[in-house]
Amino acid sequence: MTTVLPHWEQTPDDLGAATREIKAALRERIGASGRTVEEVFSVVEKRVQEAVDDIAAARRRGESVWPVIEYSDIAAGTVTAEQLALLRRRGCLVVRGHFERDQALGWDRDIVEYVEGNHFFENYRGPGDDFFGSVGSKPEIYPIYWSPAQMQARQSERMAAVQAFLNAQWKHESDGVQWFDPARDSLYPDRIRRRPEGADSAGLGTHLDPGTLDLWMTSAYQQAFRHLFDGSVEEYDPWDAAHRTAGPQYPGTTMCSAFRTFQGWTALSDMDHDQGVLHTVPIPEAMAYLMVRPLLPDVPDDDMCGVTVNQVFPAGHKWHAPLMEALTGIPDVRAGDSVWWHCDMIHSVAPVEAQQGWGNVMYIPAAPWCPRNEDYAASVRKAFLTGESPSDFPAEHYEREWPDRFPASALNEIGRRGLGLD
Repeated sequence: MTTVLPHWEQTPDDLGAATREIKAALRERIGASGRTVEEVFSVVEKRVQEAVDDIAAARRRGESVWPVIEYSDIAAGTVTAEQLALLRRRGCLVVRGHFERDQALGWDRDIVEYVEGNHFFENYRGPGDDFFGSVGSKPEIYPIYWSPAQMQARQSERMAAVQAFLNAQWKHESDGVQWFDPARDSLYPDRIRRRPEGADSAGLGTHLDPGTLDLWMTSAYQQAFRHLFDGSVEEYDPWDAAHRTAGPQYPGTTMCSAFRTFQGWTALSDMDHDQGVLHTVPIPEAMAYLMVRPLLPDVPDDDMCGVTVNQVFPAGHKWHAPLMEALTGIPDVRAGDSVWWHCDMIHSVAPVEAQQGWGNVMYIPAAPWCPRNEDYAASVRKAFLTGESPSDFPAEHYEREWPDRFPASALNEIGRRGLGLD
């Protein structure tokens, strides 16, 4: 019989002691299966290296590493089996023509009018968190959530169609449980980025966002990643949502309370591939590498390869060098295209000097309806109705008194269902 792993459903008081305890328990769990940590890691390493080699070969052939699919094919159900296979292999996607270009450019203008008309720049108090505060612009990330433009995009039929398409790549039912509803999104509210022409930006280093120490230390995630630690590592599936949609996440300044199948943004300007754009390690299975790597003997017993609470999950050359070989930027995008990447995926934003053209996006993920997102929706409803910043984000609350923020009366059926009002 498999012993129950020690677990902490809230942040441990002594992180070092908890880290030592969980690492010892995970090594024992792997050993009880008849395999060593090194043997399990070698399986993961081989699987990841095959993906790295596949990406290198695509580059040599001059192919886009990032899959690109036309919105019209998603809407018509004419995406090919080959395109679907590449999407699942790479875990990321550019949707061409997700919105009409004029629509996206219009939203960009509307956002400018919204913030200027409400004197945002005169009242801006500086970055509310340490994470995006590092990009070095003034500001690059607007802590704005409830503009008509953002809400129109979130509750649009075109957005719902793409989110449902992406959710369908996941295994969302198993063991008699529906882990999430692929056809219903929770309208996770996020911010806006507007980086002006000529800007210098330090970018963001390689990291990932699904959680931190809770990925090893909470019982739900221990079940979600069970195959990595119970001797059945070959069965690990990064597209299996089992046990991922109800558990807690340790609180922090960069947390996401929601379960996202894909992180995403919609372009509000044209952006060339060399202008400080998003990069990913387009290997969904890389999460297995990140989870098992700290158990190897070269990592101190109180260290999870640099992962700790109140910071993003770091990835880099010190512990994850083979993965960094695959880091790949998006292709050129136009206003109205959208960009998506698997929630476990390592990503970064490249630095840029004297940027050519604007670099404007609104962050809209795929966050399907599930117990975890239903819980968070209660706080989202309150923030929406009061104009406050959502609870995952710094409490800046710029929009409280803005009279022209998106009103509840303008919600359509998608919007009402996404906020849990129907």
